[in-house]
Amino acid sequence: MSAVQHVTVLGATGSIGLSTLDVIARHPERYQVFALTGFSRLAELQVLCVQHRPRYAVVPDDRSALDLQGRLRAAGLATEVLVGEEGLCAVAADAAVDYVMAAIVGAAGLKPTLAAVQAGKKVLLANKEALVMSGVLFMQAVKHSGAVLLPIDSEHNAIFQCLPGDYARGLQAIGVRRVLLTASGGPFRETPLAELERVTPEQACAHPNWSMGRKISVDSASMMNKGLEMIEACWLFDASPDQIEVVIHRQSVIHSLVDYVDGSVLAQLGNPDMRTPIAHALAWPERIDSGVSALDLFTVGRLDFERPDEQRFPCLRLAREAAQAGGSAPAMLNAANEVAVEAFLQRRIRFTDIARMIESVLNARPVRAVEALDAVFEADAQARELAAQWLAVR
Repeated sequence: MSAVQHVTVLGATGSIGLSTLDVIARHPERYQVFALTGFSRLAELQVLCVQHRPRYAVVPDDRSALDLQGRLRAAGLATEVLVGEEGLCAVAADAAVDYVMAAIVGAAGLKPTLAAVQAGKKVLLANKEALVMSGVLFMQAVKHSGAVLLPIDSEHNAIFQCLPGDYARGLQAIGVRRVLLTASGGPFRETPLAELERVTPEQACAHPNWSMGRKISVDSASMMNKGLEMIEACWLFDASPDQIEVVIHRQSVIHSLVDYVDGSVLAQLGNPDMRTPIAHALAWPERIDSGVSALDLFTVGRLDFERPDEQRFPCLRLAREAAQAGGSAPAMLNAANEVAVEAFLQRRIRFTDIARMIESVLNARPVRAVEALDAVFEADAQARELAAQWLAVR
């Protein structure tokens, strides 16, 4: 790589954004930050702007923009502050940008991620909801624009590393029997079922292996994150739900596996640190230092595997059913889950109510075809309304 590559980081103040900036800072000769975006952690965004001196920063509203712009001017920075979804899409699609790290959590990340795809960028996809909500439209946009889609979720990045370069020909054509998607099982994999009713947000957010934001930590505890990843993997690798098997692997050392028809199983291993897939995607097809320590198998000692219990993790079943139904179902699943997780974090519902709310929403309306982005957002809005009604009458 000769010229410096310019990177927009959508969701810079989150765990993925911070890990991305850590990797970038290790290679100033290769990468330069073009834009940083943040939603509520504006003080942290200001610090990051001072450290990385981007051309643009994006915040959610005019008041925040005026405040941050004044602070950055006082610090001697020329960074221009943009506002809202329009600003997010602008810094994702700007002609000067080479890479876009799509790390905004939830449905809010869909439009700017799609803007990056439509502009033909190299998109480092950490926002799984973009594919979950609008997989067919998203992948059509990738094909049409020539964008390069590089998966960042550790599991999808592992699968990507274990597949041959021509995997777009189809899994059957390249001799793949199935994809094994690993899961840690979260903090409640051994908790007695009767006690799940009483678990707290603090317990759900205490992941045994990974350091993550609160929403994704709850998704990991319910295993909805694995359900969303299964849907995402179907789109990324043109797989059907029955070609993907979830395996609980508590050490989080094997990040996923690919099982071939000749009996070979390829796995990608590494310490549980998101800087590994981020560095892989930034440098692909090359390799660069990520700052992650080498895996010591003697310290790991053993690798365990077990089948997930769908009685314990009903969200996994709901996600598979939504994937099989297709159409509007995955978008409604995702929206209902976002509302349910937020309600749980606010202590308005119990942990076990998350799956109950989602199932109620999915059963309330028939699945519809999704042929345009408006239909995706209509399904999202309808699911949120149904979830709010469920909360109001429970």
